[in-house]
Amino acid sequence: MIDSSINPHIDRIALRLKTIPENPGVYQHLDASGKVIYVGKARNLQRRVASYFSHYDDKSAKIKMLVRHIYDTRVTVVATEVDALLLENSLIKQYQPRYNSMLKDDKTYPYLCITDETYPRLLYTRNHKVKGQYFGPYPNGRILRELQDIIRQLFQYRTCNVMGSRPCMKHQIGLCGAPCTGKQSREDYLSTIENIRRILKGDFGDILTGLKERMLTLAADLRFEEAEVVKKKIHLLEEYQSRSTVVDTNVKDVDVISILSDDEPEAYVNFMRIKNGAVIYSFSNEIKKQLDESNAEILATILPALHEQTSSTAREVVLPFHIDDIPEEYLQQNADPKGDRRKLLELSLRNVESYRKQCRHQRALTKGEAAPKALKLLEKLQKALQLPSLPMEIECFDNSNIQGAYPVAGMVRFTAGKPNRKEYKKFNIKNVEGPDDYASMSEVVERRYNRLKNEGGRMPDLLIVDGGEGQMHVARNIIHNKLNLDIPIAGLAKDNRHRTNELLTFAEFGEVKTVQLKPTDPLFHFLEQIQNEVHRFAITYHRNKRSQGTFRTSLTDIPGIGPKTARDLLLRFGSVKQIQLQALADLVDAIGPSKANTVYNYIHQENNK
Repeated sequence: MIDSSINPHIDRIALRLKTIPENPGVYQHLDASGKVIYVGKARNLQRRVASYFSHYDDKSAKIKMLVRHIYDTRVTVVATEVDALLLENSLIKQYQPRYNSMLKDDKTYPYLCITDETYPRLLYTRNHKVKGQYFGPYPNGRILRELQDIIRQLFQYRTCNVMGSRPCMKHQIGLCGAPCTGKQSREDYLSTIENIRRILKGDFGDILTGLKERMLTLAADLRFEEAEVVKKKIHLLEEYQSRSTVVDTNVKDVDVISILSDDEPEAYVNFMRIKNGAVIYSFSNEIKKQLDESNAEILATILPALHEQTSSTAREVVLPFHIDDIPEEYLQQNADPKGDRRKLLELSLRNVESYRKQCRHQRALTKGEAAPKALKLLEKLQKALQLPSLPMEIECFDNSNIQGAYPVAGMVRFTAGKPNRKEYKKFNIKNVEGPDDYASMSEVVERRYNRLKNEGGRMPDLLIVDGGEGQMHVARNIIHNKLNLDIPIAGLAKDNRHRTNELLTFAEFGEVKTVQLKPTDPLFHFLEQIQNEVHRFAITYHRNKRSQGTFRTSLTDIPGIGPKTARDLLLRFGSVKQIQLQALADLVDAIGPSKANTVYNYIHQENNK
């Protein structure tokens, strides 16, 4: 037992230890102010609590710090180890004790919420202020967007904040059944919401069966057009299911968790929900280690929190190792997975490794190159665009050409708020003819991120296109739909005087909205700097290419006439039109009889066609 030189309250603590039972339960260490500083669970409360005050020299520095601050300990006896596990999770969430390992705040993660209303809505949200059933979190925005898109195409549901007295435009374009005016009954509307709830839970089977039965019934009644609409919905749902299925659909309802931790004060976890062979969602998080806990001890605390936070119904969890403190009655542990479950664990480990690299990279930038002023701007940009993480890496694209001649594009990268010129990229437009900015943007964005994807490169935290709504949709189609990447996209539009005018972003349902910024705002000037830099870089590359390029006019299309002859003719007569008006003798004087005949005959043959 320690003495009073270590903890002046040890005498009263010793008396309290004698009254603690040997039952399973939860204990709380309190400091002198009465604040809970640590919560733990134990199979034998007396033995576990007493262990803090014995063999003090063998304890880690962090546990020694905890012991010095303990003023009192209170315990709660429970019936089973499962009850202890659940109570510990509840108390940690309630008191946020200083010395407990906890997940980093996840308020920036997006959720989908089915609201608790007479006619429920489906909302995209990053908080829990609205009453309803939440699905998520979805740090993988691509999966969330795909879910939203497929649900909108499959079902009609209201999106208005307040139900009106007459059908709105959403009803007219087929996005809402207008329950506000009785055109859709409440029973039918709630049935639609229940199908949406099933999709969010990953339960596609019953919906597909119902749609197929509906299609056959319509076809039997010779209502072929309606049957075709249902058939398209079936195809849409099956296509999404096939894209999201990573293992055999016999893996019905499983959670997967992995962890990486070394001598650093942080640990990293990845948690995946699997339903019918599909990853319903997957997210990674950072944990601040408080008492030098082992990986098993961290997971024993974090797993119940994740299980509750994600409303998991799984009774099986796949783990990299067995956890003694997780009772089998609570979750069946699979610490030696085979086959498909092994693939899932490997996928989880790849995710958590990637997340750790991102966190370390961001932390190094934050502590190193990024000045406080730059960080403040990046935090403001993150808030303005509702980004899932601080945009430490920003990439911006711009096209440059003159009437389609020498088309090029430039890309600049800003790291920690500063130009990172080593990462600038130049692109020659290869597959676009004529002045087509949309096609050019599509080409360079696909080339850039397809290469990064294949090489495992660091994706940007934000992509900005130098252009308006059209350019944004082009980039979104390539990144989200074609490459299946999760990169937030914004746009910078210019006014008719070619000055930065507004910041654009995608809203909840894929439409583009304007982010209000004052021209005097430092964030506005930062974005203007990015736009000016990418424009300067692209136009400089275009000028260099143009000056180094081969002289070319319609004259050089004439077989046997090269750039020098064409230049001599233009210098002599001023334009191609004037050359066409010249007599053969005039052309002979300029370039000699052989080439003059070639030009003269070609021009008059073309004019006679």
